[in-house]
Amino acid sequence: MLECEPLTERCGGLLSEATHVCIGVSPFNSYFSTPRLRRLAGWALRRFGNVHFFVPDAVAAYTLEALGYEPDRARHKARRQGQYVHNKIATALHTLGVANPDRHVLGMDRLYGTPRYLTLLDEAYRCFQEDEDFRTACLGASHWVLERNLRPGATPGEEQLHSAARYFLAELPLFADAGGITGHRPSLFVYHQRVAFLERFYRRELSWRPTDGQGFLVVREPVEQRSAAEPAQGPVQPREVARDAG
Repeated sequence: MLECEPLTERCGGLLSEATHVCIGVSPFNSYFSTPRLRRLAGWALRRFGNVHFFVPDAVAAYTLEALGYEPDRARHKARRQGQYVHNKIATALHTLGVANPDRHVLGMDRLYGTPRYLTLLDEAYRCFQEDEDFRTACLGASHWVLERNLRPGATPGEEQLHSAARYFLAELPLFADAGGITGHRPSLFVYHQRVAFLERFYRRELSWRPTDGQGFLVVREPVEQRSAAEPAQGPVQPREVARDAG
């Protein structure tokens, strides 16, 4: 049994109407084990007519660069970890009898060939450059990610935040219109925790907003079922980056 919590009242209004769900899977996050991905996939396939998993694979290099990796090394690690995550999703879907599981996965290579995604990405970057409030909110989200991966007491600098923001900006089109990108509306984006930026985004408090028919759903296992070995909270720690990426 999974707990489902719409991020806002507007998102809740889409719950009975949505025909599509897009599940976000963060690279380097041990929360997304194969058994947990299988449970998420099983829930999604039973409830929605169309299901995708979003893996921000190649752009994970931006976060690694912000953490101090050289660009080539960051790209190598991101590529290896991305393939690892793709394989876990494929395994989970195979066990549920899904044919051609790759068609259910949205990696960056696929998205960069999708016109709707590219249009939204351009809009996100334009807002980041021109709107101070939007830019500050994006950098705040990047700070939230980086501070969990730096040594205790360390604070990310401005250059680090702007580097990491490229990762967040690459995700934003899926938050804004996963249904339009995949051709299935109305749609709900799914993640396992609330994020302050997205609270504001889906309450339409920022200049750039989700499209009509796009919502966000927090989906997680009940507290008593969460394993201490697979923490329910956000980005992994640096030691996990090193272990998972090789």
